[in-house]
Amino acid sequence: MAKLRFGAFIAPHHPIGESPRLQFQRDLELVEMLDKLGYDEFWCGEHHSTGWEVIASPEMFLAAAGQRTHNIKLGTGVVSLPYHHPFNVAQRMVQLDHMTGGRAIFGSGPGALPSDAYVLGIDPMVQRDQQDEAIGVIKRLLRGEERFSHKSDWFELNDVKLQLLPLQDELPFAVASMVSPSGMTLAGKHGTGVLSIGSMSTAGLDALPTQWQFAEDAAAQHGNQVNRADWRIVMSWHIAETKKEAQKQARDGLYRWHNEYTVGTLMRPGAEPFKSPKQAVKEMSNAAGASVIGTPDDLIAAIRDMINLTGGFGTVVGFAHDWANPENTKRSWDMVARYVMPEVNGMLDAYRESQQHVINNRDSFDRAGEAVTAKIMGNEKAVRAMQAGQAAQEQGQGGQAAIPSHHAPDLKDVSN
Repeated sequence: MAKLRFGAFIAPHHPIGESPRLQFQRDLELVEMLDKLGYDEFWCGEHHSTGWEVIASPEMFLAAAGQRTHNIKLGTGVVSLPYHHPFNVAQRMVQLDHMTGGRAIFGSGPGALPSDAYVLGIDPMVQRDQQDEAIGVIKRLLRGEERFSHKSDWFELNDVKLQLLPLQDELPFAVASMVSPSGMTLAGKHGTGVLSIGSMSTAGLDALPTQWQFAEDAAAQHGNQVNRADWRIVMSWHIAETKKEAQKQARDGLYRWHNEYTVGTLMRPGAEPFKSPKQAVKEMSNAAGASVIGTPDDLIAAIRDMINLTGGFGTVVGFAHDWANPENTKRSWDMVARYVMPEVNGMLDAYRESQQHVINNRDSFDRAGEAVTAKIMGNEKAVRAMQAGQAAQEQGQGGQAAIPSHHAPDLKDVSN
């Protein structure tokens, strides 16, 4: 596989009780920081209920983020297609692509929260079929095909064609994938990338080794191709200098997030509340592959394990959360950029080889020092200057020899 890319994903998950305005600002500051640190992608979701997930329009948020950033790709993670007319979605993605200088990625899903579908009067049983239909229409629109019409039981298009196409020659697509094969199958059918969100759960993790085959089978059936480089795996982490410090920083926020949101609000089947912050951080820290609360080395090992488990993918996406306070959260993302990214991608290997080469060949390089000494010894003024410096150093006046001590001759015996 080529160089592994790194990204971040916010749903977002913010605990109730803080200023929504300041939460939005902090999320935008995070994108700006990630761009400066060299992260490749940033994703944000669409939600309309639960109180913890407050971004209703990822396109609006990413347009604002685009004004603060320069290089990072900006993905909708995801637009819930059954909630929108496909023509409007296509128009908004085109505008986002232009406003961000060609950095938009279009991620779509059927809709993750049953409470969202309920308030919109959408039958959950038809959401995936509606996503499938909408993707096909949106791809035709973004390709700039000649005018066409389309009539569905939930939307209608008459003699339609976009008046403006994306800035990118081909706007990247991705579909969300949880535990079931449906997301992967849809990616294969339409030849898109994948955003595997289910990898954060034990069930989703167990399904990963067989997931990619569903995409390849569907692609072959529909005459398309899929590429592992377009597969994104979401992992969650909090990193500090030591594992003990990481656990201390994350435990209270993790405890609240799991008990109040995952169990208390979503009421996810099989999820049980933790009895204490200590139990929360201990169990999450030991959950193989699902999350990493520890050091950069712990995350490096987990990412390499994930690569082996899946057979390879293109981007690891960190799930952004409020387990730690804002200062420690920023430091965690910074440490990933400083230590994890270069290590995983082998950027430090040549440094280490160069260092070891110098160590192993010290005798060969000593001759260069001897050549310098020989030149100095042939110059009367240089010898006197070195004698003076050596004398000052011996008298404790802070003088320094002009050449390293292991190459310097004993100048006391040098004749003027």
